[in-house]
Amino acid sequence: MSNTQVKEPLIRVVKRDQAAMRQKITARAGAILLALVLDALFIFFVTGLNPFSVYGVMFQGTFGTKIRFSWAVRDLVSLLCIGIALAPAFKMRFWNVGAEGQVLMGGLMTALIMVYWGNKLPLPVLFLVMLFTSIAVGAVWGLIPAFFKAKWKTNETLFTLMMNYVATSFVACAVNIMRGQASSLGKLNMGNHAGWFPMVFGQRYNINIIVVILLTFAMYFYLKYTKHGYEISVVGESENTACYAGINVTKVILRTMAISGAISGLCGFLIVCGRDQTISTTTAGGNGFTAIIVAWLAKFNTFYMALIAFLLVFLQKGAAEIASAYSLNDYAASIITGIILFCILGSEFFINYKVIFRRERSKKA
Repeated sequence: MSNTQVKEPLIRVVKRDQAAMRQKITARAGAILLALVLDALFIFFVTGLNPFSVYGVMFQGTFGTKIRFSWAVRDLVSLLCIGIALAPAFKMRFWNVGAEGQVLMGGLMTALIMVYWGNKLPLPVLFLVMLFTSIAVGAVWGLIPAFFKAKWKTNETLFTLMMNYVATSFVACAVNIMRGQASSLGKLNMGNHAGWFPMVFGQRYNINIIVVILLTFAMYFYLKYTKHGYEISVVGESENTACYAGINVTKVILRTMAISGAISGLCGFLIVCGRDQTISTTTAGGNGFTAIIVAWLAKFNTFYMALIAFLLVFLQKGAAEIASAYSLNDYAASIITGIILFCILGSEFFINYKVIFRRERSKKA
């Protein structure tokens, strides 16, 4: 019997069964600490600034004044709402990167009704028409790629991405029509504020906050405690298993994407009525893509999404404040926040996997 030498790799990556909560907290806290150290080195050696002063300015970007904090909350609400919309689709492993377009279509329908029907309908009826129309159009915009995926197994990532460009074109065309000879569209219905949310505790977007808080609880309950949520989980794990279990996979895909698109359309309604009072191709502000990070890092738990969304908004505001306070270009400020985000994303690897180093160079078999 001959001896053969079995070589083991120097480094092996093994998936963890389930990381304990303490391990998750430790990994994420360690990632943030590492990010702060790396940022401090970058700030000191590249920009020549005091890292602690820069961190203070970053903090001021969100918490410096009541107005800054209110703006951060306003942006947080929009980002969280889109993250909630993506949660059921991503849990089903349907990679919906089309939330940007779904938000735009919901906002566009809201703006069109606001402009052309604002003076013709009583306010309660106007709001109901805008609400249900934006939800319906968002749902249809989500159903289109879902139908093609369920029927012909098309690539939903590419399909939903292309739908974003179509939605942007629709919005650009509609804006040109609505503005007429004016150089820009500006705020809609400035004369009578028809279609604008009323002031609640001094701000119009407080209605947005209330709606998104309700959505946060509702989506958490829907995914965790309902039959539909269970079906979404099963389909996400394996479509074959779902079929064997008697689940109508096509129905689940269509229903889930209708919900995802509907909530995105609702977000467009909230943005137009409660935040911007206008529509443009940048209404979604890239949040349709940023929300992917929010949903994924939170593992589709809407309460964790709120924390992650706040962190991302804090980093965005902090980067802008750093660039303004120290006359840095946007790239330097983005690197500072990017390092933090990179380390947080990297910590997810160590939560889900463990790295094993070879103890012996070889063994005889």
